[in-house]
Amino acid sequence: MGALLQEGEESPFIAVNEEGRSPFVLICEHASRTLPKKLGTLGLSEADLHRHIAWDIGAENVGRLLSRLIDAPLLLQRYSRLAYDCNRPPESPDAIPELSELTAIPGNRKLSPEDRLARAREIYRPFHDGVSLVLDRRAAAGLRSLVVSIHSFTPIYKGKPRAVELGILHDRDTALSSKLIKSFPNVEARLNEPYGPKDGVLHTLNMHAFARGLQHAMIEIRNDLVATERGQDEWAQRLSVPLIQAATK
Repeated sequence: MGALLQEGEESPFIAVNEEGRSPFVLICEHASRTLPKKLGTLGLSEADLHRHIAWDIGAENVGRLLSRLIDAPLLLQRYSRLAYDCNRPPESPDAIPELSELTAIPGNRKLSPEDRLARAREIYRPFHDGVSLVLDRRAAAGLRSLVVSIHSFTPIYKGKPRAVELGILHDRDTALSSKLIKSFPNVEARLNEPYGPKDGVLHTLNMHAFARGLQHAMIEIRNDLVATERGQDEWAQRLSVPLIQAATK
């Protein structure tokens, strides 16, 4: 079975400001629209590869700005969710989607078991191993960790507009999300919208935070609000104070 990632291609896992002093550890699984060279364009147009189906628009830059503002480690996943969605386990059909929203992904159809295994082995496993190692190091150093994943969502999904601007998501642990949701009085903010546990979107947090007994939450920002540098800066600022306050309560 041949390798998926070629010599010179980036690791799926990138740690930014790993020694940050904040108790928060930020994660962005859908930071990039980059595809491994071996996969070409998966049969998609360049326009499609700029859409939400390929990545979370604005999420990486919000994460980087927020990392600097609160001095938190930021853990990024370098490849498009169309190659492998690292917020899904290998058992999930959505890990390597054949259809994303209403768009067919030709390069993901009729994959062999070996092809699917290569994507899990070379993208999913290294990313999650990297997250685990950072949290292990913090635990060994006696550092407190609260885990927050940063995402963005499309304002129109399958033809239906979404009014919600900010979603705070949780599964079995509500400690952090219940604090954060109260901190945005002038924003259309909702718990477990536009997605929730039933949609299978809490995999990373359940795997790394819940299993360790760490407080955690997913932050989802509507992507038309963070598509520009100005919007990204505004939302990083908006998120910084509530997070700092939530860590001290």
